[in-house]
Amino acid sequence: MMNRCGLITVQKEPVPLQSIEVELEVRDHVATVVSTLKYQNKEDKPVEAVFVFPLPGDAAVCHFSAVIGQKEIVAEVKEKQEAREEYDDALSSGQQAFLLEESEQSPDIFSMKVGGLAPGESASIRLEYVTELAVQADDGLRFCLPAVLNPRYQPQGSEGASVQVFSVPASLVPYTLCFCGRLFSPRPICKVESSCSLEPLQYLNTDQTQATVKLAAGHKFDRDVELVIYYKDAHQPTAVVEAGQTSAETGTLMGDPVVMVSLYPEFPQSVMSSVASCGEFVFLLDRSGSMDCSTSNSREQETRISSARDTLLLLLKSLPMGCYFNIYSFGSSYEHIFPQSVEYSEKSMEEALKKVKGMEADLGGTEILEPLKHIYSQRCIPSQPRQLFVFTDGEVGNTKEVLDVVKKNSGSHRCFSFGIGEGASSALINGLAKEGGGHAQFITGTDRMQPKVIQSLRFALQPAVEDISVTWGLPKGLSVTVLSPPITSIFQGQRSLIYGQLTGQSSEATEGSVTVKYSLAGRPSQNQLHFSLKPAEDTGLTVHRLAARTLIRSLEMEDRDEMGETDGGIKEKVVQLSVQSGVSSSFTAFIAVNKDNNETIQGPLVRRDIPVAMCCMMMSAAVCDYGVEMSNDVVLGCCDDFGTMEYCNDSPCDAPELGSSDEEEVETPQQTPRDPLLQLVSLQKASGCWILDPDLAAALGKTSEEVEKSKPAMVTSEVWATILALIWLHGFKMDAKEEWELLAMKAASWLCAQNGRNLIHKC
Repeated sequence: MMNRCGLITVQKEPVPLQSIEVELEVRDHVATVVSTLKYQNKEDKPVEAVFVFPLPGDAAVCHFSAVIGQKEIVAEVKEKQEAREEYDDALSSGQQAFLLEESEQSPDIFSMKVGGLAPGESASIRLEYVTELAVQADDGLRFCLPAVLNPRYQPQGSEGASVQVFSVPASLVPYTLCFCGRLFSPRPICKVESSCSLEPLQYLNTDQTQATVKLAAGHKFDRDVELVIYYKDAHQPTAVVEAGQTSAETGTLMGDPVVMVSLYPEFPQSVMSSVASCGEFVFLLDRSGSMDCSTSNSREQETRISSARDTLLLLLKSLPMGCYFNIYSFGSSYEHIFPQSVEYSEKSMEEALKKVKGMEADLGGTEILEPLKHIYSQRCIPSQPRQLFVFTDGEVGNTKEVLDVVKKNSGSHRCFSFGIGEGASSALINGLAKEGGGHAQFITGTDRMQPKVIQSLRFALQPAVEDISVTWGLPKGLSVTVLSPPITSIFQGQRSLIYGQLTGQSSEATEGSVTVKYSLAGRPSQNQLHFSLKPAEDTGLTVHRLAARTLIRSLEMEDRDEMGETDGGIKEKVVQLSVQSGVSSSFTAFIAVNKDNNETIQGPLVRRDIPVAMCCMMMSAAVCDYGVEMSNDVVLGCCDDFGTMEYCNDSPCDAPELGSSDEEEVETPQQTPRDPLLQLVSLQKASGCWILDPDLAAALGKTSEEVEKSKPAMVTSEVWATILALIWLHGFKMDAKEEWELLAMKAASWLCAQNGRNLIHKC
């Protein structure tokens, strides 16, 4: 099947979508999003508008409707093929129809069809979804409204056909976006940060537990709309019980009460202050052509690949002695520095750093599946827990295949994932961490990659939590059916979510409890939460829909695990649950038909594909990632079979600017001076010490004579060099402490081993 992405002609064919209005409501850590898309057909022929767009990968889409004139048509959830046939039949008979479906390859891409829009007619489409907000390493809650959808690479031989995506540069997006949000929290809202321009935060009450936030006018569609919300005294364990739907049958998910439990385990300080000195650390770096894009939508900024190289430097310097490591990189093919993981030493570290320096975004497409399979095929090293770090801009089309492989190997490793740049697939990045029992981070806008990655390394160095179990304390007559997958990993300060369906009745007690027990550093530990069984007010069916989404995702993955070996019973369960709950799935779709329209749509429909924004820096990268040829009548297009293309050998920087002739010379960017912190870090030895030499003196901004003459006679040159480096870090780089704290701890440990403790205290 031919795949197309990013097609829009310079003749500027009319685009029926006029505007998108988004209303966000956040209650504690749960978001409800309502999007209204306004269409108008200004042509003299009836049209079918097709819009492929991104949504958060863990969103539970629960409402789809259309307003034509004064009439609202609410869509129903039906089995996908049945919905498609009903849509086609409606159009064939001259009726208006509306279809919304999730991509079969990735749950963060949806396709909307507005069929039978008559000349001069307008339609207002309403789309609603709910989602949990992810907890960031700095305790912020992250909400992301995807506004950028970059082309997804579909490897040859992967399952299913990729969805057609029509992307254009942000400056050419023909519709507008209006975004506003209301925030509600039991605790004061401290601040809201964003990579986009926001109007000042407006508090609605004196205790600052309610506020509104608005996107400033003139959003350029060059980035996702990201909010990071900070609460005071975050994050407290909570439990919310939601009453069942009165019209639903008792004993079903929608008819029974559902409880959502949010736990934030707190580990003893004695355990948290220790850092593991073992582990196998495997770093998997994306070197596809798109990694040569700028990290922040500006050509003057560093590229994604250069930021990744700097991050690998910090990671390698921060690893503890006694561990093992390896570095893989991938594009259309993959490479590894060592045949298998090697022990961390000065020799192995220097060999790895030398090869990292030469890494460029020159490996073509984004085929992450094969290197993952190779990593998992390597035997685990006894007493060295495997920790996998994945760095990618997330532009893959076979997301579900990738996540299935990670889940199958979840018992042998933890996976920490990093989505780099605008438009990174949330389904892939969050899915890697969820299925791999790790933590996900996104690096967008002006974010620095290094502090986020080092924070994840801190998580990886935490003692592994083992033997996790969950027990419930409920009154007699009540029982619970857990709807969430088993908890496989727990990190200090990070949320663990549990959904449970409550069945039965009890007149005894009004309180329940949930206890999570686990083994931490060989010691039994537990966290317990007591909660009221009284249903909360004004939650609607939010908790039920999130619970349904969680169960649907688990069943979908179970169906893929069976590989068609069952008789389709799992698929039937998913369809039944999706229809009952009104929550989308990969096996169902929303369908609405305007059966009351007395006027039949005359003539064949003209198809109009609605473009979605693509990060501007992605344009030349797309040329190399996907073998795209630019034609004179296409602003941005790539029409070919991704799986059988030949890829460019050159990096995107070597490609001419769009609109320029092949003969024009492309200026080579000037080498920027190295960051002083990275210059100093690059000189540290694997053991944690520094050497007193001219390079160190230069990094400290001193001459060799100045650093050597100040050395006390009682200490060695290595001890003195290490003390000077630590003094410089604490004196000049406290704003970047998160980046160097682990390697500084290693340096301090080395000093203590050299009997330098007294000197450390004096300094």
